[in-house]
Amino acid sequence: MVVSRFRRLAPALAVVAALASSAPCAIAAGYPEKPVQYLIPFAAGGESDIVARFQQQAFAQKYKQEMIVINRPGGGGALVWQQLNSLPGDGYTIAGINLPHVVLQPIEGTVSYKTDDLTSVYWFHYTPDALIVPAESPYRTFQDFVRAAQEKPGSLSIAGSALYSANHVAHERLNRDFRIKTTYVPFKGTGDLVSSVLGGHVAGAMSYTTLAIQQKGKMRMLAVATRERVPQFPDVPTFRELGIDWIDGAYRGVAVPKSTPEAVRRQVSDMMEALNKDPDMRRKMVDGGFEVIDVPYDRIPAFMAERRADYMNTARALGMIK
Repeated sequence: MVVSRFRRLAPALAVVAALASSAPCAIAAGYPEKPVQYLIPFAAGGESDIVARFQQQAFAQKYKQEMIVINRPGGGGALVWQQLNSLPGDGYTIAGINLPHVVLQPIEGTVSYKTDDLTSVYWFHYTPDALIVPAESPYRTFQDFVRAAQEKPGSLSIAGSALYSANHVAHERLNRDFRIKTTYVPFKGTGDLVSSVLGGHVAGAMSYTTLAIQQKGKMRMLAVATRERVPQFPDVPTFRELGIDWIDGAYRGVAVPKSTPEAVRRQVSDMMEALNKDPDMRRKMVDGGFEVIDVPYDRIPAFMAERRADYMNTARALGMIK
């Protein structure tokens, strides 16, 4: 159970609370005036961690303060998300948050938080779904992969980050839309599955364009869920070209404890927006395969309502929830 795994990490998260507890509840006009604790609910090396390091650098340059990135993987992000509201709501403790994870995990029922428990204040990018195989894979094209999966149903395993996540949804969609049967193998995060893919322990990964770029030369992307072909991979077809209207991926943003006052939430949102619009950071994200978006605090209710409805409809259609 996610809850039992969380208890083993509770002392570590308590340290984060202690570090932030010295801050006053009211935030100063000069925010941020001291280091910000940034909890990343996944292991180092994945998309959430990579962009947090970009944000960390931009934060230091802009605010002359330290953004302390703390990786706390477990439960596909749930270990941090179900602890977040027990941490200080002072603007100096923030956490990474992901879609569709925070919509689907509570529906599945093995986590102790609900979607509405989480207070997101800014969403900054999404990473398009992509089917990826090792460079030496016998599957040179998407058609090769589908043909092999049809010939031996269930024999091909596909790695992904967590259960009830963007990768999990994409895997189920792949099986349904292309009428194949493959086996999903969940890992704690993108960084954790790389060695399994490169070592040939799985046939490939349902991941993102970002992983394909990071591992270019070692892995090969077979298809991608974007509107147009990815500039770094001009020879890789989109799922649309393959006959399926599939444009989707994982969204990432920042959340704060629910006790955070409204004015402080807006200050955190403004701070994240300033980082997201930093030209150097934006260039790094684009070069890395991240699709940059800007969803500040005032636009979040409409954004979440739209995303939530879409994920629920998709999950029902795929048989992931009733």
